[in-house]
Amino acid sequence: MKDVFIGRQPIFDRQGKVYAYELLWRDGNSNSANISDGDHATTVVMLNALTEIGLDPLVGQHRAFINLTRNFILGDQPLPAMGDRIVLEILEDIEVDDALLAAIKKLSSQGYTIALDDFLYQPNLQPLVDLADIIKIDLLAQDEATLQEHVQILQRSAVKLLAEKVEDQRQHELCLELGFDYFQGYFFARPNIVQGKKPPSNKMAIIQLLAQLSDPRINSATLENLIMQDVTLSFRVLRYINSARYNLQREIESIQQAVLMLGLDTLRQLVNLLALSRIEDKPKELMMTALIRGRMCEQLAKQLQQDGYAYFTAGLFSILDALMDQPMPTLLEQLPLAKPLKQALLHHSGEMGEVLRCVIAYDRADWQQIQHPQLDANTLRQAYLEAIDWAGEAAAVLC
Repeated sequence: MKDVFIGRQPIFDRQGKVYAYELLWRDGNSNSANISDGDHATTVVMLNALTEIGLDPLVGQHRAFINLTRNFILGDQPLPAMGDRIVLEILEDIEVDDALLAAIKKLSSQGYTIALDDFLYQPNLQPLVDLADIIKIDLLAQDEATLQEHVQILQRSAVKLLAEKVEDQRQHELCLELGFDYFQGYFFARPNIVQGKKPPSNKMAIIQLLAQLSDPRINSATLENLIMQDVTLSFRVLRYINSARYNLQREIESIQQAVLMLGLDTLRQLVNLLALSRIEDKPKELMMTALIRGRMCEQLAKQLQQDGYAYFTAGLFSILDALMDQPMPTLLEQLPLAKPLKQALLHHSGEMGEVLRCVIAYDRADWQQIQHPQLDANTLRQAYLEAIDWAGEAAAVLC
């Protein structure tokens, strides 16, 4: 069991009741954060909050404030579809331009509450104010006269004001008098560390998911529902698809859109990869072997004008017994695979089995077993080298 950590600081309303909690990145029990990669910190906070610890244990029925980097705002990184529960904090050091404003407007239209963090008003930032629901003002960043001036200006807009870093009774009373709506700071509570346990991968759940993906009767609607039932899986699917690997002309924002853009088999292939990458008690090199074999089989299938998805699955599943610690026959009894694919995995028989046997031999450098009547040495070498490159890129996003 791996420890996971998240910082949590309450935000109160004017009646002294908890309105929300700000969730903060932590890498241990130390109540501080040394963040060198903002994207990574935001991703870890979201994954820990949504899956490892859970949003309900962290915030109950309240909202969760989460800091966003520019990449998340612009859609380079995906966000969970939980706009009714998450307040997106726009950090003070993010460059404000037309692209950012358009992205914030889009997030707002999707139901997210938008908060501006550590905000210092300037006339050129009024378009940002117009898009915000909540503005957080750092009391330590300005004197009392400047604070009053900023509050008067901001109260002309339809925003709620949150006093941040309230450190004593006098500051609290001043902010109440000025009309602040929410309050956060050491006067009320310091951030506390919530520690959870990240459980080892549930291999039975993974097998069940693979079984559903392998069902030849699966259609686009079924696949979409299957992915959307798992928040973490949805998040990882969108993050992978929107990575530089796919080089898409436009961002994919939903699982439904992913099905339409990529097609059923490509998305099934991706979810198979993501499912197997959840297995954490095995060497990463084993997953790399699965990726290389899958991709090489797929490339050779194209040369032979065969079903690329089925051949990819054969290569990917060729190490399933090692990943799952079960005999291959036992595993295949639980998976509704087509007969040619099962025969290929069990006996290396049939056209698919011949290619799989050849790929496994190439991967193991067992040169005497590398024989196929329709595939020459140059074709095999090119497929193998391409598979290594592809697997390296894929692993960097998957792991």
